[in-house]
Amino acid sequence: MVQNVKYDIVANLKSRLDGAKAIVLVDYKGINIEQVNALRGSFRAAGVDYFVQKNTLIKLALNELGIKELDSELIGPTAVAVCNLDEVAPARVLTKFLKEVMEDAAFPKFKCGYVAGHVFNATELKALASLPSREELLARVVGTVQAPLTSFLGVTSGILRKLVLAVDAIAKKQAEAS
Repeated sequence: MVQNVKYDIVANLKSRLDGAKAIVLVDYKGINIEQVNALRGSFRAAGVDYFVQKNTLIKLALNELGIKELDSELIGPTAVAVCNLDEVAPARVLTKFLKEVMEDAAFPKFKCGYVAGHVFNATELKALASLPSREELLARVVGTVQAPLTSFLGVTSGILRKLVLAVDAIAKKQAEAS
């Protein structure tokens, strides 16, 4: 009976982890229940699945998915943040939470992450979290492409305006002369 329950838990974990763009392991000690609830809410709002489960069960689920690189970090209190949509969301949410709610306390902290098929340590996850969002990067690209076009349009419209004024002045001068 107990063995069947564990198989079910591992199968559930496997389905939650399968296809994830980002899996971040978090050491959550030193955080009270109100802070945990606030962190869960922040993760939920960002589309991140955040849960706590026994390390051995997490390890089994990850190993079944072919991810063995995180095994060494599955010791002590471990929470898992998983996102299927955005590679940076778990790191960004935890970093923001640490600044705003925990006032840069030592915990909770990153253990490591598995993002887009690569293992990231805590320092790399913090650097990843500081990158601009996908939307910001796209807006910058559009702005960069748009700037020369806008300048070109301004220059050509200025030239056309001067041409129209010159033709109008010539027309007025010829009208006065006749």
